[in-house]
Amino acid sequence: MADLYEVLGVEPTATADEIKRAYRRRVREVHPDAGGDEETFKQVTHAYQVLTDGDRRARYDRTGDDGTTATRGAGDPFGFGAAGFGGLSDVFESFFGSAFGGGGSRRRSGVGRDVLVGVDVTLEDVLAGARVKVPVEVNGLCDTCGGSGSESGQAPQTCVTCKGRGQVQQVVRTAFGQMAASQVCPTCRGVGRAAADPCRACAGAGRRPIRRSVTVDVPLGVEEGDRLRVTGAGEAGLNGGPAGDLYVEIRVRPHDVFERDGRNLWAELPVSVTQAILGTQLSVPALGGDEVAIDIPPGTQPGEVLTIKRAGLPGKNGGHRGDFLVQVRVVVPRALNAEEQQVVEQLAQLRGDDVGDVGRGLFERLREVFR
Repeated sequence: MADLYEVLGVEPTATADEIKRAYRRRVREVHPDAGGDEETFKQVTHAYQVLTDGDRRARYDRTGDDGTTATRGAGDPFGFGAAGFGGLSDVFESFFGSAFGGGGSRRRSGVGRDVLVGVDVTLEDVLAGARVKVPVEVNGLCDTCGGSGSESGQAPQTCVTCKGRGQVQQVVRTAFGQMAASQVCPTCRGVGRAAADPCRACAGAGRRPIRRSVTVDVPLGVEEGDRLRVTGAGEAGLNGGPAGDLYVEIRVRPHDVFERDGRNLWAELPVSVTQAILGTQLSVPALGGDEVAIDIPPGTQPGEVLTIKRAGLPGKNGGHRGDFLVQVRVVVPRALNAEEQQVVEQLAQLRGDDVGDVGRGLFERLREVFR
């Protein structure tokens, strides 16, 4: 895993605001919808999640642990990690059985694996919620045997190969001599039950690769990287076992107008020179299509930020909406007609602004200032 600060393009001393701004900039560059690379987008999102969490950032700065299996394994010579045996569980299980690996009970029960997919949502979806269809490709129930794994549709019986244990023993020759090792039963795939007449379509597994769409409700205020769980929508279990779960990871598409900062929204508002000088009230489009009124005070400066309260995004679980922050961009006209030119020159004379002698050099003007 690359250095998280380098992924976002910030220094290790960067403030939370600097990290947020860098994240918004990088997302616009690497988001898959903008032609970016999905793997890079995931790295950027992960870096942002770690570095904006005080505890996780402190741990990363101390140890380099960014919460992934790779970094935890790097700091643990035995690969046990924070979850016990970690990556060695499969090794122990393949040689010594489930007593060491800890994963045998799930295999014996035939529970299908969990599945993780991503879905893109818009800021409008974050504002109002949405119902989206997520395409999923998983091992689903075999449509020929109905998931029984049997050609005749009969329920699986105790596996004759492993006598229901889900594992078979064989002698393995190692550097320490011969050892009796347990391995997953090749007939029942560790379930302990198998069909007497295996289904030809699925080879007795009771499942086949399928494509389907799962409808998911996206809640209000959902954030980048949030995961929604759909129970039982994952991979089908072996021989009729229970299905795993589906996890849908949220990816928020960049918006053409608005930028998100938590619950707050940012946008740029172009105003004319005269509007900035004299002040006015404008109607600006808000997220979702509504328009909101905003007061431009007299003498508004370029880059000044004006706030519209409670016009941002909702919080999770019904929390109050954030604010809509509008940054003013004063638009200076590139050309004036004769009448406009005369009016502006009169204004310059009234204010005592020196706008003549445009041909004089910079150093000549500076000499006059410091006389």
